[in-house]
Amino acid sequence: MAELEIRDLHVKREGKEILKGVNLRTGSGEVHALMGPNGSGKSTLAYTLLAHPKYEVTSGDILLDGQSVLDLSTDERSKKGLFLGFQYPVEVSGVGYSHFLRTAYNSLSKAIQGEDREVFITVREFQKYLKDNLNQVGLKDEFLSRYLNEGFSGGEKKRSEVLQMAVLKPKVSILDEPDSGLDIDAVQSVAKSISEVAGKDSTIIIITHYARILKFLNKLDHVHVFSDGRVIKSGDATLANELETRGYGWAIDSQA
Repeated sequence: MAELEIRDLHVKREGKEILKGVNLRTGSGEVHALMGPNGSGKSTLAYTLLAHPKYEVTSGDILLDGQSVLDLSTDERSKKGLFLGFQYPVEVSGVGYSHFLRTAYNSLSKAIQGEDREVFITVREFQKYLKDNLNQVGLKDEFLSRYLNEGFSGGEKKRSEVLQMAVLKPKVSILDEPDSGLDIDAVQSVAKSISEVAGKDSTIIIITHYARILKFLNKLDHVHVFSDGRVIKSGDATLANELETRGYGWAIDSQA
């Protein structure tokens, strides 16, 4: 299963309410887009799902496969199958990219198999597994010998996030503006990478302002419009095109 349910979620940051009753439900194998103007609360939702300490849940619930994750820490939620792709991936000098991915993979494997179990993948097997996924997202083998995101272009950093999805195979992936700051060729490349790693046993939520990246996906099941801390409208892929033509004001006014 890979089902996420957000129930009437209210969230504050520094005493100010940002999320004001978010309701959203996803199913296994689905691709969702969360669209809305700046300041509507989209990124707040992403960070809240992964337990960012600056965001306080005042009411509501977050359930993964029917079980609440509200009492779990960020790493515990990650091991349960939640993944966040950052809008601005951080460069980490001194941390080898391949070493970072293998450490994350081993940690997840232990969480699944039990802390007292050995990880049954050798270094050689992991390198082969990693290279297969590198090709899938369009990155070159040379990236494995570099430090995490250091010297990567904007598009390479975003594909690096998608590679982590491919390697770790989370149940639910939230991608916060994977098209931010990219030119049209890079957007198309990142969209292709996302489509490559999407599968029937995973769910992807793409947070974006624009429909351009959505047009390059192999599939898009649901589009949700976010405004003033809530989902105010939902529809199929055609809703993204309507927003592109009519703007967010049309969606907001239609709910008034």
